Amino acid sequence: MDGRDLVRSVSVVGSGRAARGLRTVRAAWRRRRIDAAGLPRRGPERARVPGQVQSAEPGPGGGLIRFARSELRITVAVNGAVFWGWDGTGPQPSYALAGGSPEPDPRAVLEPDKDGGWRVVAERVTVTVSRHGAVEVCTPGGVTLRRDLPPRWWEPVGGGAARWMQRSEVAADARFFGLGGRAAGPRLRDGSYRLWNTDPGRPFRPGDDPLYLTMPIQLVVADAGTHLVFHDTTWDGTVVLREGEEGAGSGHDRTGRCEVRMDGGPLRCWVVVGTPARVLHTWASLTGAPALPPAWALGHHHARWGFGSEQEVRRIVAGYRRHGLPLDAVHLDIDHYDGHQVFTVDQERFAKLPRLAEELRRDGIRLVSIVDPAVKAAPGNSVYDSGTAVDAFVRDASGRTVRGVVWAGESVFPDFTRAGVRKWWGGLYEERLAQGFAGFWHDMNEPTSFNAFGEPTLPRSARHALEGRGGDHREAHNVYALCMARAGYEGLRELAPGQRPFLFSRSGWAGLQRYGGTWSGDVATGWPGLRASLSLVLGLGLCGVPYSGPDVGGFDGSPSPELYLRWFQLGAYLPLFRTHASLRAGRREPWEFGPEVLEHARVALLERRRLLPYFMTLAHLARRTGAPYVRPLWWGSPEERALRDCEDTFLLGDALLVAPVMDPGADRRAVQLPRGRWYDTVTGKAYEGPAQVLVDAPLSRIPVFARAGAVVPVRGADGGPELEVWAPAPGRTGGGLVVADAGDGWDEPEPERYVARRQGREVVVSREREDGSGEPPYPVRVRGLE
Repeated sequence: MDGRDLVRSVSVVGSGRAARGLRTVRAAWRRRRIDAAGLPRRGPERARVPGQVQSAEPGPGGGLIRFARSELRITVAVNGAVFWGWDGTGPQPSYALAGGSPEPDPRAVLEPDKDGGWRVVAERVTVTVSRHGAVEVCTPGGVTLRRDLPPRWWEPVGGGAARWMQRSEVAADARFFGLGGRAAGPRLRDGSYRLWNTDPGRPFRPGDDPLYLTMPIQLVVADAGTHLVFHDTTWDGTVVLREGEEGAGSGHDRTGRCEVRMDGGPLRCWVVVGTPARVLHTWASLTGAPALPPAWALGHHHARWGFGSEQEVRRIVAGYRRHGLPLDAVHLDIDHYDGHQVFTVDQERFAKLPRLAEELRRDGIRLVSIVDPAVKAAPGNSVYDSGTAVDAFVRDASGRTVRGVVWAGESVFPDFTRAGVRKWWGGLYEERLAQGFAGFWHDMNEPTSFNAFGEPTLPRSARHALEGRGGDHREAHNVYALCMARAGYEGLRELAPGQRPFLFSRSGWAGLQRYGGTWSGDVATGWPGLRASLSLVLGLGLCGVPYSGPDVGGFDGSPSPELYLRWFQLGAYLPLFRTHASLRAGRREPWEFGPEVLEHARVALLERRRLLPYFMTLAHLARRTGAPYVRPLWWGSPEERALRDCEDTFLLGDALLVAPVMDPGADRRAVQLPRGRWYDTVTGKAYEGPAQVLVDAPLSRIPVFARAGAVVPVRGADGGPELEVWAPAPGRTGGGLVVADAGDGWDEPEPERYVARRQGREVVVSREREDGSGEPPYPVRVRGLE
């Protein structure tokens, strides 16, 4: 017994939440007992390194290199991605990859290298392996991007999962991004980052780590080039980063360093080299195209934990209508459930929910339902009974069903790593569709189980199917939410085949974009929380999840009118634009903050509504290319070091640059501009980059700039599509893509390409097609002409 745990138990039971507190104490001790009995005891370990190279065997796209105590499999795929796996492991099985292993590149050749090593030479990359097992990734010109030192394993003498460690070196000027949703990003400074999806149990701030959605994905940007590295193992781990220093010590550069330590799983990784756009495109080809949201999901969403009744929902919707504020979706939290039980409805407070949903839909507003994975463990609960009938719930090593405590009380947890369970769970969404819901947000799916002490999740020894391989929660934890998202997405595809599923998830893993997006989780109300919101969206986009957004205003507390407005203005330019708050937070409707905030929020909402055709185009381009909607400033110029260090400004697609206000009392701000001409979209003033400019940022707006030559699809004054064209600089041309989307369904229209040419004091816009150019089919409005 740990004395600190005993103290925590007493303090929890002695709190005002005695009933639930006592359950969480029991759950914590039960979890401890289960793990004590079910986890293998870690005794003496034996350290191992690869040893010296012995031989090599060429194969498709690379080959197998044998060392004294391990073997390394290297394959270059036709898309240019490089795979290597130690101990001969291959790319499969993998929860990240979509559609199986990619085809090997027949032109990639394994050949001897100097000093007894080997190398694989391909069109876009050269991989060199030293005689001791160091792996070096180089550009075709021979510039080293990454050097992985020989790995080390620690194997239990009696057998079991081996821990491993991999140290790597990158250029001194390199910057790290990624690792999933990190509040301290998007640039990841020196420090330790844990790879274990975690509910922090309270609103988080920039220094909190880990959070709900972690991924072993790094995007590394340096002068020599950009590369993505993905360590494909789902186990708990830690990444320690240290940025390099140029000219450090004795006149030499100090390289950047990365150390990955994992508690188990295969030591295998993928590396993708190229421009940021090429890297994310290749990543999407490996892990799956992002799901395409229906058009309404790109509008404004309003949510709250604590709507309480149909009457309250109608009151909120009427307020939006009365104040002339566009609204596209209303989200219902766990308070609309019957006793917090998933796939139920409180018949007293929401007695006619399908009628409410139909009324809202006639006004263009969809209902979105929360869905939690935990199922109340009570006979008579239809979900519990049907799940028990198909043996759906996670068991411990002794074969007993694992129980935890969540909102509904004593609960059990579906094992989403089994195909039959996913099929059963996906069918349960029929009840949600019958209630009139059009979209779904998955919550508490790290998975979270309340415990008075210890980790707020399932026992690590809990057993999972893992697609028939079998294993425990140490391996299944990080992909639990990913598999739940798959269950929901595939179920909705079957239940409503004519509609695009709209689903976003608090937790997930590499490949989540195949099924939907995510949101920030419970970000703390405050200016630091506002900064964390942008960090999360940028970082997730660079990990291949383009659709995300924060709780506007923060999850807890009562934001000041200024903070709320600045958060609202930022949210209007993010993919998921949702106001949300906790049961104990203040109101979040724009009219609750006074007439000035209401007016400025209306402007932001109307601008979001005007830009919906552009957001829809970005969604289609993300599906085709993997490019996020929200991009760091260095996206098109990663060699620009000043842009790599800019974290308070972002690109929205190729056309727009958004500079949110992140500090209280600010009415001006400095904006870093990439090279080229940029127009202030309100004043029309032109600025030449690269430069840092000081611009006005009154409370009424945040600075937004348009790239010279950009062709932006917008909603015109009559509601129809229109092309907003920003004049190219003299002697230059510009252009843009437009995807005309019907709003739902599975048709994926081809992008329309437009070119803008400056001819004297006029701008001529044409649609470019394979059979020539022609007049645009939409009205054209030219801006920025001097």
